[in-house]
Amino acid sequence: MTAASVAANRTSARARTGGPSDDDNLMEHIAGWALVVVVAMLATQLGLFF
Repeated sequence: MTAASVAANRTSARARTGGPSDDDNLMEHIAGWALVVVVAMLATQLGLFF
């Protein structure tokens, strides 16, 4: 392998990791608030807030 092909292989391997993208923050906020509401409802039903 030449130095150029080794460098190209390294950058292409780092370019895509296969993980989730961070460009959908709205759905993350909605899911977080839904979890807060569910935990609050559960705590209220169990009588933890008196």
